Amino acid sequence: MKLDLTKFYQTCNPAKTLVLGNAEDRKYYIDFSQVRGAKIIQELNRTITRLAPEDPTCQLFTGHIGCGKSTELLRLKAELEQQDFHVVYFESSQVLDMANVDITDILLAIAGQVSKSLETVAINLKPGYFQELFTSVNQFLQSPIDLEVKFSVVIAEITAKTKENSQNRDQLRQYLEPRTTRILESINEDIIKPAQRNLKQQGRKGLVVIVDNLDRIDNTPKPNNQYQPEYLFAERGDKLKTLNCHIVYTIPLVLIYSNALGRLKDRFNVSPKVLPMVAVKQRDESDFTLGINLLQQMIMVRAFPNVNWENCQANQNLITQVFDSSDTLERLCKVSGGHLRNLLSLLYSCLQQDDPPISRDCLERVIKQECNNLNRGIDDKEWQLLREVSKTKSITGHEEYNMLIRDLFVFEYIDEDGSWFDINPILQEAPKFRL
Repeated sequence: MKLDLTKFYQTCNPAKTLVLGNAEDRKYYIDFSQVRGAKIIQELNRTITRLAPEDPTCQLFTGHIGCGKSTELLRLKAELEQQDFHVVYFESSQVLDMANVDITDILLAIAGQVSKSLETVAINLKPGYFQELFTSVNQFLQSPIDLEVKFSVVIAEITAKTKENSQNRDQLRQYLEPRTTRILESINEDIIKPAQRNLKQQGRKGLVVIVDNLDRIDNTPKPNNQYQPEYLFAERGDKLKTLNCHIVYTIPLVLIYSNALGRLKDRFNVSPKVLPMVAVKQRDESDFTLGINLLQQMIMVRAFPNVNWENCQANQNLITQVFDSSDTLERLCKVSGGHLRNLLSLLYSCLQQDDPPISRDCLERVIKQECNNLNRGIDDKEWQLLREVSKTKSITGHEEYNMLIRDLFVFEYIDEDGSWFDINPILQEAPKFRL
């Protein structure tokens, strides 16, 4: 069996998200739930399909950027579709300005994406209240839009104009904010209610909306001095949870480490589910063999997708087509810290330098480069914090989150005793860490 280099390069691109509804992508998916400490997607699925299939549910999902949230949510989408739910998944960053988001922006985005998705199954809605609303909005937009086209197209044009023009955005928000309750009522009565009825006539069990990438909104202060994530979810979360369908929101990880967590839980009546890293070692610093093996499978299945990689050692002849030795593959997996995008980024950097088999020297050069890039922005205070995290396996408070976790200096893991933290293994290579 010979390695297909072109295909391997494509599947190792860290920017590629696996779409689990795609049969080809499913070949490359590895289920890490047994080494993450929780079966989060199963829990989200069961809440929708088993605990409350006929009632609206609202769930919150978060984790480090790059740890695989989008892939897991697309897995949830595929599983729910197999169980006859109509699932609307969209990346909010494609339609919203992540630096400046308000509640009405999110509600309009949901209304537009739901309507667009329903049109693909021949459900075309014309909400009367929105027609009136957009007629008024048209009067202050610098370039009016055609209101005779499909509802989803109208919303898409409005959100595009406001995303690119701050004056339009400010005017629209000032106009919509006092009407938030009425907008919610219209989404529920004029979009979701008829959608649910039509979907059930088509043999579907209901509507599920998955709003991805809201975890990427900037942690910037709003005019009321609240930070944007806190304002949207802890302060205004009651608006987001009142949609009469199943909905899953991704939320910024900073909320988990802030004083707003209690209010967040109170607003949504649920606890956020956190997707941690894949553990490559345990709290006592010993290797976690199962986690390392699964990461090795993640790499090797991209090279040879039709091979059973549950026992990597049984396929040494294939491993040596990709790496000069199995030790180099293991070193790559350990130094990634179980951060999936980091793992692929390190591998991709090696492939940018040379063709497989990847040598240990090539990998060490890439690790050193990445270490230099990471530690440039770390000051003495942060190095001291990193040393403390390495010893205590814990962090406390919003300030340490901002310093350490947001910038991927520290990773979170979960075991049977709960959460624990450790420094990004690449930073452990830095001379300053060992001072």
